Amino acid sequence: MERNPGYPWQESAPGAVQWHGGFWGQRRDVAVSVTVPHVLDRLEHEGRLRNFDRAAGLLDGGFEGHYRFDDSDVYKALEGVAYILAGGPNPALQARADEFIAHIGRAQMPDGYLYTWYQLGDAAARYTDMDSHEMYCGGHLMEAAAAYFEATGKTELLSIATKLADHYLATFGPGRRHWVDGHEEVGLGLLALYRVTGDVRYRDFAHWHLEERGHGHGQGAIWDNPDFGARYAQDHIPVRDIDVAEGHAVRAMYLYAAMTDLAAQGAAPEYRPALFRASQNIVEHKMYVTGGIGAVGRYEGFGPDDYLPNREAYCESCAAIGMVYWNHRLNLLTGDARYADLVELELLNGALAGLSLEGDRFFYVNPLESDGDHHREPWFSCACCPSNFARFVPGIGRYFQALAPDGLVINQFAGGETVHRWHGRALRVVEETRYPYDGAVTLTLYPEGPEPLTLRIRKPGFVRGASVSLNDREIVPELEHGYLVIRTTVAPGDQVTVSFDVGPRRIHARPPVVDDRGRVALAAGPLIFCAEQADNPDGNWSVNSSSPIRREWRPTLLGGMPVLSVPRQDGEPLTLLPYFAWDNRSRGRMEVWLQEDDVSEK
Repeated sequence: MERNPGYPWQESAPGAVQWHGGFWGQRRDVAVSVTVPHVLDRLEHEGRLRNFDRAAGLLDGGFEGHYRFDDSDVYKALEGVAYILAGGPNPALQARADEFIAHIGRAQMPDGYLYTWYQLGDAAARYTDMDSHEMYCGGHLMEAAAAYFEATGKTELLSIATKLADHYLATFGPGRRHWVDGHEEVGLGLLALYRVTGDVRYRDFAHWHLEERGHGHGQGAIWDNPDFGARYAQDHIPVRDIDVAEGHAVRAMYLYAAMTDLAAQGAAPEYRPALFRASQNIVEHKMYVTGGIGAVGRYEGFGPDDYLPNREAYCESCAAIGMVYWNHRLNLLTGDARYADLVELELLNGALAGLSLEGDRFFYVNPLESDGDHHREPWFSCACCPSNFARFVPGIGRYFQALAPDGLVINQFAGGETVHRWHGRALRVVEETRYPYDGAVTLTLYPEGPEPLTLRIRKPGFVRGASVSLNDREIVPELEHGYLVIRTTVAPGDQVTVSFDVGPRRIHARPPVVDDRGRVALAAGPLIFCAEQADNPDGNWSVNSSSPIRREWRPTLLGGMPVLSVPRQDGEPLTLLPYFAWDNRSRGRMEVWLQEDDVSEK
C-alpha cells in the first residue's frame, strides 16, 4: 500500500534519506547514538521489561513503576529503533530490539489482551475505566509494530499487535460493547496496521472508535471528575462537530491526526471542516510563538482563546510533537504550505526545545519564561516525553520531502540525499544547505533520464522574497499555495538554487494576548530566540524598539550557534540564542518575550 493511503501527496519513507551532516543530520546522529540507547537503558532500569516478565509468570511481584501507561514507553522506543534500522543495518541495536519484543510476546494473554497494569493488578478490572490507557498502550504497540515490520520485514511484533487488534475487534464495536478511549492514540495505531496489512477491518474499527465520541458512552475517572469531564478527552461532542481545540492537548493532536487519515482515505470526508476549524482556532488563539500548545498545566491542555501565559506555560513536549504529526498530514492532504510552515515551527522550536543538545536530558514542560528553576532532566517518572523523542527524531526524514502526482515537493530543508520511487523510476535528490542558519538551498536532481517534473519548494511564511535559479539561470517561479513552483523537463544533474532571507525580525503578539502586551519576541528565519542569564547576567532585559538587530555566528557557543544582539534601553547589548538551545549551560533566568519601549508609537 501507499505510505499515506488516500493522500494526494506521499511522504518520504523513513529510510529514504541519507543525512550529510548539517543541522538535522547532526541531531539525528545524536538521537541514534545517545537518545535511543539512553531511553532503552532507562526502560530496563526502571522495570518496564520486568513488568512484561511478571505478566508472563517468569518473575514474582506486582507492577513496577508509577503510571499505568508505562508499557507505551517500550513501544515508542521500539518505533524509534525501527526508523534507525530503516536507514541502514545496525545488528546490535536490532538484536536488542528483538530481545525487547520477546519480553512483550511472552506477556500476551491467549485471547490477545496485553496490558501489564491490569495483568499484574486486578485482572477483573480490565475494560472498566475508559481512561485506563489500555488502548493507548495498544495503539503505540501497533505503530511500533508497523514501523518495525516495514524496516526489517520481521513479523513477531506485528503478530503481537494484530492479535491484540483482533481481540479489540472481538470485544468492541457495533452489536458489542461501546468504548471511548480516554486517550485517542489507538486510532493512529489501527490505521498504521491498516497501512501495512491492507486489512480494512482495522481502518473501519478506527473510524468506529472516533464515532463513539460525543454520544455519552464515556465512563471512568476523568468523566466523573468535575475538573476534567468529557471535554478533557474530546468526548463532549461528536468529532465532526469540533469547532475549537479543547481539552488535553496531546490527546487532541492524536485525535486530529487520526481524523485526517480517515478523511484522506474517504472513510470520513465530513471530518475535513472540523479539522480546519480546529487548526484555525489553534493558530489564531491557542499557539505560542514557539509553536507550543496546551497552556494550562492543571489538565495539560488548552485554555480559553488568547490565554497564553509565559512563565506558567505548560507546552508539553509531546503536544509539540503531536502538532508535527497532525500538520504534516494536513499538508499532504491539502498541498498547502501553511501546514508545512507549522511543522517547521514545531521542529525547530516547540519540539526541539524539549531535547538537550547532548541528547540525554529532556523538558516535559516548555515555558517561555523562567526564573531559573526549570531544568532538563534525564528521565521522568511519567516518561512519555523521553520515549516520544526516541521515536520522533529518528523518523524526521519523512517530513522533509514528498511526492505529488506530478512531481517533487520540498517541505523542509536539510543537507542529505533522498531517493524516491516516482512512477516506477528512481529519482535521487541531493540537497546542500546550512538552513536554518543560512537561507541558501541547492538541489541537484538525478532522474533516471530526462522527464517532465513539477518541483514545489516551500517558501517559508516569514520570507518576503526569494531568488531562484535553474542551472545558474535566474528564473521567476509561480507561487501556488505557498510553494515556488517550477515546471520543467529535468535531466540528470540539473540544479536548482534558492536563497531565502533568514535575517532577524521582530514579532509582536495580537492585542488580545494580555501577557505579551508591550513585549517583543525576536526571530531569525524560522528560529525563535530567547535571552538567557548566562549571556546577560545583570538582569536588565528591556530592549529598544527602534534599534537594529545584529546577528553573528559564535563557533564556540554550544558547538556553534547563531546569536542575536539588540540594544537594551540603557544602550548596552542584550544577547539572545535560539530557544531550542536554552538550559544547556548554567542554570538561570530565561525570557522569550522581552519588555520593549516605544510600543505606543508602532
